[in-house]
Amino acid sequence: MAIHFISDLHLAEDTPALNALFIRTLDDWQGRIEALYILGDLFEYWVGDDDVSPFLDTMLGAMARFARHTPLYVMHGNRDFLLGAGFEARSGARLLPDPTLIEACGDRILLTHGDALCTDDLAYQAFRAQSRNPAWQAAMLARPLAERHAFARQARVQSETARREHGVSAISDVTESAVQALLAAHDWPTLIHGHTHRPGVHLHRDGERSARRWVLPDWHGAAGGYLRLDATGLSPHPLR
Repeated sequence: MAIHFISDLHLAEDTPALNALFIRTLDDWQGRIEALYILGDLFEYWVGDDDVSPFLDTMLGAMARFARHTPLYVMHGNRDFLLGAGFEARSGARLLPDPTLIEACGDRILLTHGDALCTDDLAYQAFRAQSRNPAWQAAMLARPLAERHAFARQARVQSETARREHGVSAISDVTESAVQALLAAHDWPTLIHGHTHRPGVHLHRDGERSARRWVLPDWHGAAGGYLRLDATGLSPHPLR
């Protein structure tokens, strides 16, 4: 049995190919792996657990079917930080704190979405701190559902416009100092994260101590990817 890790699916009503891939993947993995960890940005945005739509019913229903047979864990991302207890009840998933340390297959593995490691992006870090504030979240969730949707759509447009105009900037990647600090705080485990859309594996050192950092691939178009952990170690795999 293996453990699988995915992130940055950015599922939305207007991503039918990705939505189909997600459901197909859950069906394929159900009961055949030990656990599935989704490390943030499962949805393009999440405006509150009170939101309902045929799209959400379909996605959450597929997750609930999967979770009846296989443990399912979800971490907040920078797009779906309002996931709460209602989401857990509807999806069968368990929300994880960021970061979370697990032990599996003889290894200590630290899981995080990854956005907290992009410390050069000062504007984003200010928004991250605000959006994780319980008082800010309560005020946001008190707004009418239509207003929350409008806020999320506007944020999505701004993000896509910035990406088109400026491309992928250096400040959207992790910083070495932030990675080193996180690794040191947890006694140098293997680190797995998403967020940056820069899949790969990196080795970090501090004197005689070292750790590998695996970056999960984002899903786009009709393709995705995952990281598999089994008795042989970690290995990346595509999904189509």
